[in-house]
Amino acid sequence: MLQPRIETLQEKKLIGKRLKMSFADNKTGELWRSFMLNRKAIINTASIDLYSLQLYALDFFNPFNPHAAFEKWAAVEVADFDHIPDGMEAFTLNSGLYAVFLHKGSSTDNSTFQYIFSTWLPNSEYVLDDRPHFELLGDKYKNADADSEEEIWVPIVRKS
Repeated sequence: MLQPRIETLQEKKLIGKRLKMSFADNKTGELWRSFMLNRKAIINTASIDLYSLQLYALDFFNPFNPHAAFEKWAAVEVADFDHIPDGMEAFTLNSGLYAVFLHKGSSTDNSTFQYIFSTWLPNSEYVLDDRPHFELLGDKYKNADADSEEEIWVPIVRKS
């Protein structure tokens, strides 16, 4: 079984673009195309990794509704917010505890997400925390390629 590493994320400063969408009306491609066109305008990057970040309402997954809206960001980490390109915004990703899963395979394969939310999380000593979820897209990320790798970061807190 896929076991995560449990990690405390330190605060990150991100610059990127965001869009409201739902799983039924997924605009991820549109968001990333728009972001990547202007990515080079971000001059103070702290990493080459990309962040695909989601802001869900606290009750978003209970019960799950594919038409429920959420906010998605395409972003990079920056050293500071001194230079924010036109058309982009700043986002502070606060520190906190995360379960980090390595997903190998196409970005269109949802089996890792299904495992996390239907098997691992209900059987773990954790519950979801009300903080951003994100995927960290590093140098092994190849989008819809079967050889792609990405990290899935799920915000958690210990069960009471």
